[in-house]
Amino acid sequence: MAAFLPALKIALPYITQIVTAAVPMFTSKSAGGKQDEIIPQQIRELQDAVTHNAESVKGLATQWKGTIESIDAAAARLQQEIVVLRRLVYCSTAIAIVASVLAVVAFARP
Repeated sequence: MAAFLPALKIALPYITQIVTAAVPMFTSKSAGGKQDEIIPQQIRELQDAVTHNAESVKGLATQWKGTIESIDAAAARLQQEIVVLRRLVYCSTAIAIVASVLAVVAFARP
């Protein structure tokens, strides 16, 4: 049960940073403020947050696309290496068979 305590100690500063950054993002309702003034301001804040999130998602999508393209290129390169290595194995096997046959013939001669 105490195994999660080190992880909690590590994560707690980050969690508090996230919470303190997110709380003032939106306008709170003040007791003396008019509801008509607060609602449009909250709508603007929400629209700004949505715009910011959309930009973040676009950035992440671009990074993801680059990562996938890199993985595809690496996979193609590895496929080519596999083909070359397979040919090398076939050639090595053929040379080993020829060498074995020559050794048998050499030992079979008186």
